[in-house]
Amino acid sequence: MPRYKPYDYKQSKLVVVDYEAQLQPGTFEHALHHLIDKRLDLSIFDVHFKNEDTGRLAYDPAILLKIILFAYSKGITSSREIQWCCRHNILFQALSCDTVPHWTTIAHFVSSHPDEIEELFEQILLVCDEQGLLGKELFAIDGCKLPSNAAKEWSGTFKELTDKQKKIQQRIRVLIGEHRRIDEEEETTGDAARTERTERTLETLNRANEKIERFLKTARPRMGRGKRAREVKSNITDNDSAKMTTSKGTIQGYTGLAAVDRKHQIIVEAQAFGDGQEHHTLEPMTRSVRTRFERLGISPDIYDEGTQVTADAGFASETNMRYLHDEGIDGYVPDTRFRERDERFAGHKARHRKPRSSKVGKWFPAHAFEFDPQSRTCRCPAGNDLALRREEVDKRGNRKLFFEGYLLQCRHCALKHQCLRNPNSADHRNGHGRQVSFILEKDVGPGNYYMNWMRRRIDSEQGREIYGHRMSVVEPVFANITANKKLKRFSLRSRPKVQGQWRLFCLVHNIEKIMNYGMVPA
Repeated sequence: MPRYKPYDYKQSKLVVVDYEAQLQPGTFEHALHHLIDKRLDLSIFDVHFKNEDTGRLAYDPAILLKIILFAYSKGITSSREIQWCCRHNILFQALSCDTVPHWTTIAHFVSSHPDEIEELFEQILLVCDEQGLLGKELFAIDGCKLPSNAAKEWSGTFKELTDKQKKIQQRIRVLIGEHRRIDEEEETTGDAARTERTERTLETLNRANEKIERFLKTARPRMGRGKRAREVKSNITDNDSAKMTTSKGTIQGYTGLAAVDRKHQIIVEAQAFGDGQEHHTLEPMTRSVRTRFERLGISPDIYDEGTQVTADAGFASETNMRYLHDEGIDGYVPDTRFRERDERFAGHKARHRKPRSSKVGKWFPAHAFEFDPQSRTCRCPAGNDLALRREEVDKRGNRKLFFEGYLLQCRHCALKHQCLRNPNSADHRNGHGRQVSFILEKDVGPGNYYMNWMRRRIDSEQGREIYGHRMSVVEPVFANITANKKLKRFSLRSRPKVQGQWRLFCLVHNIEKIMNYGMVPA
């Protein structure tokens, strides 16, 4: 029989831990520890403390910053879980110097200092510039949509919320009548459980009714953007958030936007917007970058130095293109048909999308007609020109052109049985030829000078080459934050707090870049 060394789990050992030895050079925790202690000015938090003479000692903001940013780097956003890690994880113990802040202290620090977080973001940006991590040659702007800490079921226009409240009140009246009937029957049946269930349901409905009533009295209808601004859905829980359509369905959330430098993918600007569309965010993002670089002394005017700006088709609009043109920004923003005009992508849709059926059904569909948006002409499958009858704007704000075939041509056309729903109507004097309509793209036509100007820029060989860098610059940043750092939803409410949390994650990303490409003393 072999002999083994004895062991016993029912024993303890006193271990001496050197906290600084746990923060090994070359790791994120070491870079975080060095930057916060040696490079960042945390006196910006002092104004929030009034305990010079009396009061309990406060946790040092350096300690709270270290454990929060380190937790975010590991995909931990729960304040309770951060508190647990400070008690049981050796790296958290090393960063916090064996202190265990209560989870309410951690949550309050994250949600109450959006302005200070922005100043920290700028200080880290200065460190990146000092270490030569900013190329200042090309900025890529994009955004990712993330759910907020609010349910979309509590969204609606004021009319929809009022109708919802009426339904709840009707349900309350029905339950009250049922509750009275149960009370009368309980004397004989003694069904106390049924009474308790009804009371709990009534309590829930009353809370919902009061919540809607309070919101309708204190808030105002939320209006959309644009010339035809209409009321958009408000949210009772977080009215700064918005309903957004994503590849995974409709969410109630925010768009986290970032402007990323190409050289080392440093985030130079980060903001959060609670709007479903992104096109109106291009101007505030680019203006903020210019103002920040000037205020920090990095560049008097970053765009005068030839810095290029790229953004995807979601930012394309006549207003944005005019802004880039008038401000002298070397921008490259494609329209929605950019790929269709690029011969390199010929057949791309055929390979990756389900093609339209080539079979002709009972009637010719609209896509069987040749429509030219530039000349505003339409030709039928038989080769005859259709007349432009009218132009109007539909409920969604799309400009539509309505064409109609000439009655004489349709009457004698050999294809009228495949084109007209009622071919016999063309034989009557009061009949109509084939009618078809098309949506006129908003960025097409002589009235869109700046969109046409950008189209010529983006279609040039230089423009395609510059825009080709956009995806490789900004998309890996969002992949790092959402996949590696596991930011799947914002845990705070209201735009200032959400923007603060978004910038904290962007801080983590930039500190990682300093760790990998900069110089952090051992």
